[in-house]
Amino acid sequence: MEEIIISTIEKMDKAIEAMDKKMVNVRAGRANPAMLDGVKVSYYGVDTPLIQLATISVPEARTLSIKPFDKNSIGSIEKAIFEANLGVTPNNNGETVMINIPALTEERRIEFVKQVKAIAEECKIALRNIRQEANTNIKNADMTEDEIASGTEEVQELINNYNKKVDEKFKVKEAELMMI
Repeated sequence: MEEIIISTIEKMDKAIEAMDKKMVNVRAGRANPAMLDGVKVSYYGVDTPLIQLATISVPEARTLSIKPFDKNSIGSIEKAIFEANLGVTPNNNGETVMINIPALTEERRIEFVKQVKAIAEECKIALRNIRQEANTNIKNADMTEDEIASGTEEVQELINNYNKKVDEKFKVKEAELMMI
């Protein structure tokens, strides 16, 4: 029983972690180096993560600065950011690529909130699937009816707590997105 609960907690933690990673990529009108995490640059014919080719910094609240280790890759970096369809336009000055993050319009903010809500809902679905799997494992285990009942209750408490975490994280991100 204890192994099932521990395994369930680990899986639920991973679901929350995955949701956090997805939410970070939804921009809130502020410059965040994490928004470039998924950008792959064609560097000498190999798709390489941007973070391995350059230093990314935030000199101002709405500006990202990307300083490549190899100045010859600046064009490739600029092209990769443009093709990543992040809603930003990279500019290069020969040494660095600068990205100005435009202020979000009300429509865009609402769109991002919907996107974050969908991510939170995906996480809740994943949590429900984990609960279902745990309950199945508990019922298939060699236990008394009382142990099975207490096990399913414990799993239900877990999912209630994790759903609260998801709701809290959604509310924080929503407030961040709607803040002007």
